[in-house]
Amino acid sequence: MAEKGSSEGYIFFNKQRKSWNAQYRTYDINTGKLKLKTKSFKTEQDAKKYLDTIMYQKENPLYIEHNGIPLCEILKQNLNLKLETNQISRAQYARVLKTISALEKTSFGNKNIDAITSDELQAYLNSLKHLSNSMIEKAQQQLNQAFRTAMNKGYILRNPMINVIRPRSNKEDKIVRSLTVEEEQQFTNWLINKPVEEFKYKNVFLIQMYMGLRVGEVLALATHDIDLQNKKLNVHRTLTTDESGNFIMGNKTKTYAGKRLLPIPNFLLPYFIEQMKIANAQENNEEKLLFKPKNCKYVRRPNVNSELQRILKKEFGITDISTHSLRHTYGTRCIESGMAPVVVQRLMGHKDIGVTLNTYTTVFDKFKENEIDKVNAYYLNENLIGNNNLLNENNEKDDIENEK
Repeated sequence: MAEKGSSEGYIFFNKQRKSWNAQYRTYDINTGKLKLKTKSFKTEQDAKKYLDTIMYQKENPLYIEHNGIPLCEILKQNLNLKLETNQISRAQYARVLKTISALEKTSFGNKNIDAITSDELQAYLNSLKHLSNSMIEKAQQQLNQAFRTAMNKGYILRNPMINVIRPRSNKEDKIVRSLTVEEEQQFTNWLINKPVEEFKYKNVFLIQMYMGLRVGEVLALATHDIDLQNKKLNVHRTLTTDESGNFIMGNKTKTYAGKRLLPIPNFLLPYFIEQMKIANAQENNEEKLLFKPKNCKYVRRPNVNSELQRILKKEFGITDISTHSLRHTYGTRCIESGMAPVVVQRLMGHKDIGVTLNTYTTVFDKFKENEIDKVNAYYLNENLIGNNNLLNENNEKDDIENEK
């Protein structure tokens, strides 16, 4: 720790103001000269801690390069470390980098992290109320991460994010709806009556609707992932993007729980066989992908989504469904059939049961009355309600006697 009188910095008691001061010299990048800085504290201990922090910062390469430790530099360092240690995918890297880029454009994005106040952070988050709740949450998560890192590394003494409240968006949360049973029947009939030569994404949509795969998981399927004899489908990777937005084949699913072995419904077997024959006969398809474009390496997910929306609007007048809705449709049908949530979780590849419960809250609510009826019927069969009524009658008699 720098002691009083050292060339780096020192602390002293200001008798007039009755406060402890930490004083140190720092390089001014505008003038090219050293300037003296002073900060006041109520206690000697706080002043010493602050001066220790400053001395630690000044020995940090990041501090030396920027004459301080800017907020977004910390975020970029953390992000690069996560990518290098395989904590995040390249697609996740690109998404987080966009959030950091937005923070860089703020008044405090390139400000030294020890100079940023709670009021600045709160004002920024408040300015995002025109965005979705998920966008506001992402910005808050990055800010929380930056200041936690700064605290852990000794760059700052207090975390200003503790006093910051995440505002709610002015927009309503977008709900991904599923197809109704009638809509699903209509779309299924349309698909199975359409030759695959006329509609190349026919089997993509059937697999999504009746097995609950993410569109990237479907587009990553190869012939060797299908076990026709045992009627099993091995889902172990997904089509994704790199940090530049280029489509690449990932070596894993979106989450660790996404890797799963699924039973293939009997009625889907002919469509898997149909697609396998196409893949085996296709030129320039060394990976034996079930769905391989002729002129490029991989199918673009946005193209599949656009084609789905075009067909649904043209043929059925439906305008609020996406490829993710088809996966959601499968999950909804599973719950409507009475399937246990933990089984739905495994089939859908959710990382924990909370994701399943939160995603399908409205579906569970819709069918809870049916489940309550089952419980009430059980009560009647076991004479539990009758016993309770008798008990209530006895309690009422006791109350009357006590009043007398």
